[in-house]
Amino acid sequence: MMIDVPRTLPSGTVTFLFTDVEGSTKLLHVLGAEGYAEALAEHRLVVRTACGAHSGVEVDTQGDAFFVAFPTAPGALAAAAEMTEALSSGPIWVRIGLHTGTPLLTEEGYVGEDVHRAARIAAAGHGGQVLVSSASAALLEPSGSEPQRSLRDLGEHRFKDLSAPERVYQLGDTEFPALKSLYRTNLPVPATPFLGRESELAEVAELLARNDLRLLTLTGPGGTGKTRLALQAAAEASESFPDGITWLPLAPLRDPELLLPSLAQALALKEEPGRPLEDTLAAQLTDKRLLLVLDNLEHLLPQAATQVAVLRDTNATVLVTSRERLRIHGEQTWPVPPLAANDGTALFNARARAVDPSFTPTPAVDELCTRLDELPLAIELAAARTAVFSAQQLLDRLSQRLDLLKGDRDRDPRQETLRATIEWSHDLLDDAEQQLFRRLAVFAGGCTYDGAEQIANADPDTLQSLLDKSLLHKRHTSHEPRYWMLETIRQYAAEQLEASDEAEKLHRRHADYYLSLAEEAQPALREVALQGPRDVLTVIEQDHDNFRSVLDWLKATGETQAVVQLTGALSEFWFANDHWVELRSRLPQALATDQRPTAARARALIGASDLSAMSSDALMADMFAKESLALYRNLGDQRGTADALWRIAATLTQEQHQKSALPLLEESLALFRAVDDQHALVSATRTLAWTYLGLGDRDRALALYEENLHRARSLANPLAEAHSLGGMAGVASDQGRTRAALSLTKQQVVLARALGTLAIAEALQGVARILVSAGRGGSAVQFLSASEALFEEIGIGSSFWARRRNHATETIARERLSDDAFRAAWEEGQTLESHEALARALAELDLNLGSVNGPGYLGGLL
Repeated sequence: MMIDVPRTLPSGTVTFLFTDVEGSTKLLHVLGAEGYAEALAEHRLVVRTACGAHSGVEVDTQGDAFFVAFPTAPGALAAAAEMTEALSSGPIWVRIGLHTGTPLLTEEGYVGEDVHRAARIAAAGHGGQVLVSSASAALLEPSGSEPQRSLRDLGEHRFKDLSAPERVYQLGDTEFPALKSLYRTNLPVPATPFLGRESELAEVAELLARNDLRLLTLTGPGGTGKTRLALQAAAEASESFPDGITWLPLAPLRDPELLLPSLAQALALKEEPGRPLEDTLAAQLTDKRLLLVLDNLEHLLPQAATQVAVLRDTNATVLVTSRERLRIHGEQTWPVPPLAANDGTALFNARARAVDPSFTPTPAVDELCTRLDELPLAIELAAARTAVFSAQQLLDRLSQRLDLLKGDRDRDPRQETLRATIEWSHDLLDDAEQQLFRRLAVFAGGCTYDGAEQIANADPDTLQSLLDKSLLHKRHTSHEPRYWMLETIRQYAAEQLEASDEAEKLHRRHADYYLSLAEEAQPALREVALQGPRDVLTVIEQDHDNFRSVLDWLKATGETQAVVQLTGALSEFWFANDHWVELRSRLPQALATDQRPTAARARALIGASDLSAMSSDALMADMFAKESLALYRNLGDQRGTADALWRIAATLTQEQHQKSALPLLEESLALFRAVDDQHALVSATRTLAWTYLGLGDRDRALALYEENLHRARSLANPLAEAHSLGGMAGVASDQGRTRAALSLTKQQVVLARALGTLAIAEALQGVARILVSAGRGGSAVQFLSASEALFEEIGIGSSFWARRRNHATETIARERLSDDAFRAAWEEGQTLESHEALARALAELDLNLGSVNGPGYLGGLL
């Protein structure tokens, strides 16, 4: 007999309550079967009594878990509070989750994301804990007889359904362990919930949780849902990875050598000049238990397999999706099957209802999914068309199209079916949609609307139509939305583009657009180098794959001069965002393949000089800077000439040829004044101050630092201001003016907090130098160690003068501390996070400002 569901279950806005017994298996063992059965019966009575008293309707009960629906949020919370209090004496402890939504009510019960969300919230808690979603919390004004109950804000959390972060509240102030939510992850938020594949999901998650498994590869043809299964399995296994989960989409990459650098970027690890990146990654990952998800690896094989082997040999677990296995030792492959028939139908129905809420399933849906070989991507593409066609119409059209398309004998039939499905979906587009579809394939990693408009002649209506048909997707960023295609679809669109008569024209527009974008970004990128971080770095990073694609296309077409132009334009971005492999491979190669004496070459040579200097290759740094100088002089470019002179002089200063550096610096400064580049003038003046320090003229160096400080403040340049304060503090310490040095260093530390890791590392060196001068050897060693750790993290070395002063600081500290005390202080400094080191530094400086004004100790060593 069918239950009258609409009459018995609340409809409209409903609050769901899920309960679950914590440690039920252990309780059964402790209490025995009879004792556990009695406790469970008592628990069920308590739950049902509390829920019934507040109009709760029991939707489902499985084992010791309850699913109850309430017409109001206050009623649900009151029931949760009462059952928690009644069960507080044990032995059964229940975790409870509440969430409010507007689910679809059918004859079978509730349908919708809100049901899954409530269950996830409950599963994240602990015995005796009541968790409440923000949607429920917003409705908890007491009504009628329901009392006001206090909620504690636990902040935003992501759950294993991979939905957007949810703010979670807890009933009462009792302390519980951290919620069992996702931790340190960049897993994307899917546009739709994960459906079906319960057994496959459980099996993959179980494999990931095994301590003896380091490499798992999900294989299968395009469209089988490898990526979606990998993401969901990673979330399900998250409790096994206390150091987090990192997802790296590899489809935009074309060079296998960029796999590890891209992963380092995703992990926020910095490359170290002169040290193989493989060694840096191995060292950083060996002691961490984290999961690395490498998505769409197949096009980088076989070369990428050796790089994955580096990761496999660490303590991390690697999850790969690929159309073929990697064929390396220790790899566990897991072929991803098509969906089960019921799951395929459920997926189609859910996606069709999202397009048209009035969609009604028919027997044609089952046949349609079968003819699509139960491939998730094919099913989603078909479901997107239900706004226009019925399931039977879709089946009729699909049948005709599939019968016409026959692949090679050795083609995977699923790939053939997927190609047919995409082609069928493509052929349903009108001429304008087809044209934009193939044109958008020119973008690697997506594009902004401006890019789509300028290069592909996109218009809002046609773009929206492709979005509606699931052939294009939109991703929100901190700046503006970006549009992108699934890689399988983009590959098909690219084939259509290359087969058209406009491929050359589109690639030319694409190259011209990004060349222009790089040139336009130059002033902002220069500000990054001279003044500190800017939004331009994020903007360029989002289009980095497009820049890479343009460079590859220009190289393939033999346009070497344009390669030099774009490489030189991007060099400052690569420096600022630590793309060392890109710099080391592309910059020298571009300079070697085109040696025409252009302004673009001169700029690229400046980047090559900086790269060599960072790698401690003074000879090459000098050679590149001198060639750049000759080109800029011939071109009559004063600003470029000043840049080149500055680099040559800096190299001479580092090599302790200060007298030779002085006239070059003076000429550089004069030219910066002539072109009114005040920010460059400040930076070059800093190099001049270093030079005078090397000559022993501290008074002249101090005057230059003071001049720089006033200029930096007038320019609102915090980076130059911090550098000036640090320089003044160093001179003051050398002269025995310890109190002044402490005050100046404190100002530098306050500024460094907002300037990033490099500025913090430099400031901590200054703190160490001042504190050892003030007799605080142990604290000095801690901050010197913390600074060294930060420099190692960002992958560059200190300047010559900083290294010299650090050596002096360490020498003094060793004289005043025992070996054990020095070692303990150094080890503690290595563990300090940058924000913690800054807070300690400010406290130490404040302490000593109030009590110290003695002589300095470093002067005699410098």
